[in-house]
Amino acid sequence: MSETGGNVSVRMVRDDFADVPQHELPAGYRFRTYEAGDDRTWTDLHLAAEPYVDVTPDLFVREFGTDHAPLSDRMFFVETLEGEPAGSITAWWERDRHNPRERGRIHWVVVHPDHQRRGLAKPMMTHAMQRLAQSHPGAVLGTSTGRTWALKVYLDFGFHPDPDELASSPEVAAGWRGVQSRLNHPLLASHLR
Repeated sequence: MSETGGNVSVRMVRDDFADVPQHELPAGYRFRTYEAGDDRTWTDLHLAAEPYVDVTPDLFVREFGTDHAPLSDRMFFVETLEGEPAGSITAWWERDRHNPRERGRIHWVVVHPDHQRRGLAKPMMTHAMQRLAQSHPGAVLGTSTGRTWALKVYLDFGFHPDPDELASSPEVAAGWRGVQSRLNHPLLASHLR
């Protein structure tokens, strides 16, 4: 591993939904929810944009199961006004030993390379966080330290490194120090002291 931490899987948390940043989609884009057949749309978006995960045809089922009913309420797509898929984000949930209450989970955020750097990620986060706030006390997400610009968006939305993971894993701590050397983010600085 390099001095800057390499690409390390990390967990981020947000304890509540107070003061969630509000961003609107730019002109020419709209949101829609999951529809039958969008497992293929989701897979195609990730095949086009995912640099670290091996996206296979069964990944969608592994992540979301075969009961697609919750997806029509929790999986969002951004598309052009002509219907071209541009991105996806899911407002999912999880349970874990650290918090027995269900927490919301920002899950599988993707923007197609043809639509990156057009201001879609922050509106997608706003949209998903609004949905999570309806049902959950806080939120988590999993990502990796090689995703510098995604990490900046998550930090801007109040997500911070999971304190338990940060304290127990030297590899994770090194990864976050590498992120901080690139971003110099005030929220991250406060958690790395």
